[in-house]
Amino acid sequence: MTKKARLIAELKRMRSVLVAFSGGVDSALLLAAAHEALGENVLAVTAVSPIHPLRERADAAAFTKERGIPHLLIPSDEMNLPEFVVNNPDRCYHCKKALCKTLNELARENGIHHAVHGANVDDLDDFRPGLRAAMEEGVEAPLMDNRLNKTGIRRLAKAMGLPQWDRPSMACLASRLPYGSAVTKEKLKMIETAEAFLADKGLKTLRVRHHGELARIEVGDSERELVLKDPVRKDIIRKFRRIGFDHIALDLEEFASGKMNRSLNREGDQ
Repeated sequence: MTKKARLIAELKRMRSVLVAFSGGVDSALLLAAAHEALGENVLAVTAVSPIHPLRERADAAAFTKERGIPHLLIPSDEMNLPEFVVNNPDRCYHCKKALCKTLNELARENGIHHAVHGANVDDLDDFRPGLRAAMEEGVEAPLMDNRLNKTGIRRLAKAMGLPQWDRPSMACLASRLPYGSAVTKEKLKMIETAEAFLADKGLKTLRVRHHGELARIEVGDSERELVLKDPVRKDIIRKFRRIGFDHIALDLEEFASGKMNRSLNREGDQ
């Protein structure tokens, strides 16, 4: 049995599912597979919050509309959680915990048997406190259960014709802040605006890390030349200063997920 067939079979056994849908490749594959397996017995749910870029929400809405999948946009409440905004290393735990409780409530209200999310086996290799919260709340991870990693997910998404198959990994905007730097709507807006500007310049793999007055830009190795070449370089400087950054730096390393967790690794080695 192929990986897709195993995934479809597991979803069919669930009878009905609520899918936490961010619009990224993982949750898009899970949602598309669930729709194929269960038809109308699927509900997509997307959280609306300052920690999620508007573009991602628009992409998610377009995806479900094109496929005729019922889709709810729900406000999430993490910005009102002191445990979240203080931005300690367990930030993601508190956010995911609250979201999963909401997902389970929605599932019950709609007579849906299971709430699921798009975690995969690669998530086990990084610091993911949100994964623990999902497990505690009983929100299931069919991609992980079927031993699908990011490479396999992209391959399967491409075979299924999903537009997200080659998009870079996504993460909430709060992940651009160093631990201990409070999460505020103002900082999140600065990050979102800066990243949208870079995307409009043609950059695909990117992050803008917020270090107070300093913006640290991470891009893929193949895109570094574009950032450094005028007039793009000068445009970035002007735009970022208007956004509110006094200093703009390009990371000598290429983009990598989880860079903000390096400080945790250093502390663990001491």
